[in-house]
Amino acid sequence: MADNGVAARRAAAGLLGQVLGEQVMLSEALGASFMLKLPYEERARAQRLATETLRSLERVDRILKPFMRKAPPLAVHNVLRIATYELCTGGAAHGVVNDAVTSVGANSRTVKLKGLTNAVLRKVVEKGPEEWAKLRVPRLPKWLRGPLSKAYGSENVGRIERVHFAGAPLDLTPKQDASALAAAVDGTLLPTGSVRIDSAVQVSGLAGYQEGDWWVQDAAAALPVHILAPQKGEKIVDLCCAPGGKTMQIAASGADVTAVDTSERRMQRVRENLDRSKLDAELVVGDALEVEGQYDAVLLDAPCSATGTIRRHPDLPLVKDGSEFGELIELQAQMLAHAITLLKPGGRLLFCTCSLLPDEGECQIEDLLEVHPELEVDREALKMDGISQEWITEEGGLRLRPDFWADQGGMDGFYIALLRKPL
Repeated sequence: MADNGVAARRAAAGLLGQVLGEQVMLSEALGASFMLKLPYEERARAQRLATETLRSLERVDRILKPFMRKAPPLAVHNVLRIATYELCTGGAAHGVVNDAVTSVGANSRTVKLKGLTNAVLRKVVEKGPEEWAKLRVPRLPKWLRGPLSKAYGSENVGRIERVHFAGAPLDLTPKQDASALAAAVDGTLLPTGSVRIDSAVQVSGLAGYQEGDWWVQDAAAALPVHILAPQKGEKIVDLCCAPGGKTMQIAASGADVTAVDTSERRMQRVRENLDRSKLDAELVVGDALEVEGQYDAVLLDAPCSATGTIRRHPDLPLVKDGSEFGELIELQAQMLAHAITLLKPGGRLLFCTCSLLPDEGECQIEDLLEVHPELEVDREALKMDGISQEWITEEGGLRLRPDFWADQGGMDGFYIALLRKPL
């Protein structure tokens, strides 16, 4: 790595300040003015450094702790964290240390800590890389690790944490021919039809991007629409649709899709994705609970804890503490109850959440079936290539975990269930 990245390194420390100091999700922090001022390449570098430092934060802090009598101000601490991650993972010591000292010196409130920064990082250079390799895989915080261990066992949670630490490859959903796409982008065709790219790439530079031949979507996130199996001419509503991957899948099938989301900002992203992919959908900015009409199928990707996406969003367990999950679970139940009213006789309801918590998946369907015993869980729809029968849960849903396909890069955690309304 070249040693001329002071702007990117400083911005990466700023991103950590947003996440760890302000409890702002990294995806939101990327829109901060200090990021937008940077050229594209430096923004991408800052994002990568911040993401990987957050993913490795437990190790980073364990390396730093012996070299400091007390924690310095957060702004300095975050500069040290970014530098420690780089130094322990092969960064050039001279450039990393100099840039860290420069960053601390550029702030009038921290300039007096230039000497501390230099001294601490010189010790990290000497001892950090060797200690790094000895440290355990970073663990989830107790508020999340406890419930997941109860649900899946501590050994499986350990496997999930290893996949989180490894990060996520890039998955693409093809508009048409998956095999052709895999060949065009030098990717791997996964059993469920997604195409996976393991190396770091510029997304917009991949073959077929400008033509709209594919879109970025984790392989697990692509499965709900495969299971729903939309048909040409069907009338389908996609509730909580942003960023639009599932909407595009439905539109590509030839179905007549209405996509609903509460946020105009998020819906603009859906519009842009549809335009690039040359696909059509009716877009409605509004509350899913106020949608009316009768549909052949409803897809409800309900608001949730997003705990299944930590391998791609390592900031999530650092920003959240689980306190808002009860409200989300109640909202999911309300949305499920409303979604049933939108189904024509014989219609299908696909419910999914990108959550690892059973309360946001299995338990929701169990509770729904107690109130609506007339609904039928479609287990046959889950019998498709790439889906292990061991992933099917007692109530007939599909439980996906990050440690599934671990040797191929894992997948997002998801819960998926398909329900049918009687004729």
